[in-house]
Amino acid sequence: MKVVLFCGGLGMRLREFSENTPKPMVPIGYRPIIWHLMKYYAHFGYKEFILCLGYRADLIKNYFINYNEWLSNDFVLSGDGSTKMLNTDIHDWKITFCETGVSSNIAQRLMAVREHLQGEEYFMANYADNLCSMHLPSLVDFAMERKKVACLLSVTPAQTFHSVDIDKDGRVKGIHDMTQTGLVINGGFFILRKDIFDYIRPGDELVHAPFGRLIEKGELVSYRYDGFFAAMDTFKERQHLEDLFTKGNAPWEVWKTPAVKA
Repeated sequence: MKVVLFCGGLGMRLREFSENTPKPMVPIGYRPIIWHLMKYYAHFGYKEFILCLGYRADLIKNYFINYNEWLSNDFVLSGDGSTKMLNTDIHDWKITFCETGVSSNIAQRLMAVREHLQGEEYFMANYADNLCSMHLPSLVDFAMERKKVACLLSVTPAQTFHSVDIDKDGRVKGIHDMTQTGLVINGGFFILRKDIFDYIRPGDELVHAPFGRLIEKGELVSYRYDGFFAAMDTFKERQHLEDLFTKGNAPWEVWKTPAVKA
């Protein structure tokens, strides 16, 4: 299966990190978050990627065109200045770079790369701003057994939000931790059958109208995962991921410590 990555948004809530850096290129340690996600998929054997580009596409293209293997791999430097890589990251990856518009929504970006998915019965898709430690074959098996048009990963948010109950006079009747009330969210990891394109209309956003049509037909299922999951929507969330990486406790690095099946 090919992997479609939606990496063209503006990332407005991360502008405090960098005004000109697209969200997928915001670094965690030595590498941008999109690399960590692609490394995750590649670990499980999914190494053919389609990047749906938009805002500052040039930065993403330049990063991979001028990829520096030595940043995250061991190598030998000889006295004459030559180097010999002891291992590599992306030598067997195939990456298709597609301009899908700066202001396009997710469904429009998906439609724009339809031609690159010809012959694919199923494919994966991801928002490109989230990481998890899930054993990916478990999600694939779940989707393949049910054979629906779409399967999404559902997770519990890593952060706790406070839900406030208010009466008509503005008095607070209670405050609850949302993670303790069974809140489950869309984790942004998808497995889609080619029929998904039949459910998208001009102007649709993927998880609204198209998924609503799938629900009516009983063609949308969700795989629940309760292990590590983290999205990077804000500077605070980015800092959390950076801290985990710096401390050598990055659960999404399944290529170093294999994920536990769930």
